[in-house]
Amino acid sequence: MNNLKKFLIIFTGLLFIPILANGCTKKQETELLQTIQSRGKMIVGVRYDTKPFGFINEKEEVKGFDVDLCKELAKRILGDENAIEFQQVTSSNRIFSITSGTVDFAAATMTITNKRERIIDFSIPYYIAGQAVMVPENSNIQSIGDLSGKKIIVVLGSTSEKNIRELFPAAMVLGFRTYTDAFSALKNGRGDALTTDDTIIYGFISENKGFKMLDERLTRESYGLGFKKGKEVSSLIETINFTLQEMMEDGTITGLEEKWTSDLNKK
Repeated sequence: MNNLKKFLIIFTGLLFIPILANGCTKKQETELLQTIQSRGKMIVGVRYDTKPFGFINEKEEVKGFDVDLCKELAKRILGDENAIEFQQVTSSNRIFSITSGTVDFAAATMTITNKRERIIDFSIPYYIAGQAVMVPENSNIQSIGDLSGKKIIVVLGSTSEKNIRELFPAAMVLGFRTYTDAFSALKNGRGDALTTDDTIIYGFISENKGFKMLDERLTRESYGLGFKKGKEVSSLIETINFTLQEMMEDGTITGLEEKWTSDLNKK
């Protein structure tokens, strides 16, 4: 009889383990937005080398389109535009920063692609960019068709790298981890051209004489905010998507475009 009692107690306990586990899972599934609200701030990954979207100014402050966008999200969701902490990410580590939970999400000139959507989730698009090519003003490269067989500088982990390798397999690709290093390589003559989003190239050209951007574009690409996959993030994504849509409808995002990119587009 004693053995029967022990068996029933153990068996009953085993039945409750899945129930307890499911309860813990459900609690975790709704956690990120609540964690942000309890913490009182968002932790966001941004680029420090992609002017005008994310860069460090003369006062060592983080500035740019993506920075202002996230401050507005913090203002509307948490009630304070300063309820935010920015952490530096690069093309090569931004997805890991998202999946590891180092940041709540990333606003890092990240193009929405099918490959990336298998690893992370995206917000609705908030900006449309085009992949362009920058060359020295005295370059003999006059069009995209002249890139074949040339040494092309890219940033590792970017869609620009992927596109160049696919479109110009005969080109020699020289990769760097940051745009600052990539542009320095172009200035020093280590490559014939640099390719990335037109908005980033506009930023370099606005501060550096002797370079130009080719008129043609390789692609048109939509930027999205990147999030870790999982049910625990779904309420945060829904809230941010709703807020982004609201910002589009009330003209806030158009205002950010005018502030950060309109002067560049006139060049």
